[in-house]
Amino acid sequence: MSKFRYDSLVQKALISVVKEVLSDVSENGLSGNHHFYIRFRTDHPRTIVPSFLKEQYPEEIMIVLQYQFWNLKVDDHFFSVELSFDGIREVLRIPFDALCAFVDPSVKFALQFTPKFDPSVKDTPPVDDDPNGGNKTKKTDSSSKSEDNIISFDSLKNKK
Repeated sequence: MSKFRYDSLVQKALISVVKEVLSDVSENGLSGNHHFYIRFRTDHPRTIVPSFLKEQYPEEIMIVLQYQFWNLKVDDHFFSVELSFDGIREVLRIPFDALCAFVDPSVKFALQFTPKFDPSVKDTPPVDDDPNGGNKTKKTDSSSKSEDNIISFDSLKNKK
């Protein structure tokens, strides 16, 4: 058995890339054509999303950070952002260990993650409040995901 948990070290390094990018955007906004598709597990016990999203997407959802998002905040273990759904602003809180994918299609860059958690453990309820009101989010076609520059965490795992 190896002394080093390379899979954990690599996952930690890849998450630090996402943290750095989101931190920069929270401070300076998006530049150029950059925008992000972020896929994450809604059934992660520390993910906080509105109950209607949890019902519609009980395991996984993808959000787009492009034109209309507010109050992006980055912490050591999660990020939060306000998005608009049917004209109502909602706060989402996403733990970094719930991430499945982070894509910046403007530069054909993508990271894939394998979240590890027990979905039967529920320690945080969904959020149902409307903190600020808001405008409807522009819908974005997410089907144009590029396969260039993808780093798959699964391919780096030691198969037992």
